[in-house]
Amino acid sequence: MSETYSNGASKHYATSGRRAPTSGKATLLAIGKAFPGQLIPQECLVEGYIRDTKCDDASIKEKLERLCKTTTVKTRYTVMSKEILDKYPELATEGSPTIRQRLEIANPAVVEMALKASMACINEWGGSVEDITHIVYVSSSEVRLPGGDLYLASQLGLRNDVGRVMLYFLGCYGGVTGLRVAKDIAENNPGSRVLLATSETTILGFRPPNKARPYDLVGAALFGDGAAAVIIGANPVAGKESPFMELNYSVQQFLPGTQDVINGQLTEEGINFKLGRDLPQKIEDNIQEFCSKLMSKAGLTNFNDLFWAVHPGGPAILNRLESKLKLNEEKLKCSRRALMDYGNASSNTIIYVLEYMRDELRRGGEEWGLALAFGPGITFEGILLRSL
Repeated sequence: MSETYSNGASKHYATSGRRAPTSGKATLLAIGKAFPGQLIPQECLVEGYIRDTKCDDASIKEKLERLCKTTTVKTRYTVMSKEILDKYPELATEGSPTIRQRLEIANPAVVEMALKASMACINEWGGSVEDITHIVYVSSSEVRLPGGDLYLASQLGLRNDVGRVMLYFLGCYGGVTGLRVAKDIAENNPGSRVLLATSETTILGFRPPNKARPYDLVGAALFGDGAAAVIIGANPVAGKESPFMELNYSVQQFLPGTQDVINGQLTEEGINFKLGRDLPQKIEDNIQEFCSKLMSKAGLTNFNDLFWAVHPGGPAILNRLESKLKLNEEKLKCSRRALMDYGNASSNTIIYVLEYMRDELRRGGEEWGLALAFGPGITFEGILLRSL
């Protein structure tokens, strides 16, 4: 047997210039991502959206143009296409009951993207689908029984006794919740390898603009589609697996009385969202205490001694967090880059941030960091990370 350290880690990692994984702690072993075929540059969004929804209100167009500039998004991907609108013109008609049509599009689309992301992740990992013992599937974009977890497991060719967990309608914090759940599974089932797959599309919320629903324009300017996947396992096999990050400690917390600040209702016309203007302030008011709770597990007190993987819900949230914690400007670089490249892709986005962060940390950096996301509830999800 190979010699091990007191924490159970193989000496292989230390001698190769890597930090030793902590015995029994979940690690990230591989990442994959996938997108639909429609890539939209932000400068083209307004004309396309106004045309597709047959909007003739100049004030709405002007507002959307302003929003598109303030979101900092440069490109994003979308399932929506001219072919879909030609087949389902009622999607762009105010008041049409279209939930059936939306699900006909969204249900297969999210699984197709999740499948591509999962296959890319498995290829990077280098293991076999037979070695995947559990699957955690996250989406706020499909509704059916059985859920996408079963369709994904079947199309990947996973064992029929794979343990499946399905996390629906968590919104923007769903990706970090998925990491937390996968962490718990990996650490409590020795030898397990967990596939976490997230997949989202804005099809359920697409609709023509209406002055009575101002948040629709924010969504049009900010959100994108895509999928992501990670393989998670404890005690990685030296020489066969390449862990790059450890999921050391996790916390979920909700703010009492804030369940209406982010509100989404599934209706005959799709999902209607409402977003309170006080969301960034409420996050700012509570973020320091939440982060300190996570950092205390590693004896950390200086926010600038960490790397930061924050779900970019929007630039206002990132700006408030940066200001409140007095973070150096470069600390949120990966979050801002993910927002710029993909928009807010809901649960997927934290994995896009982690992929950028992995590239940064390979060039050197802090040992400890935080993954954070915020969503309906108001719910805070956080994980104390350790770079390997």
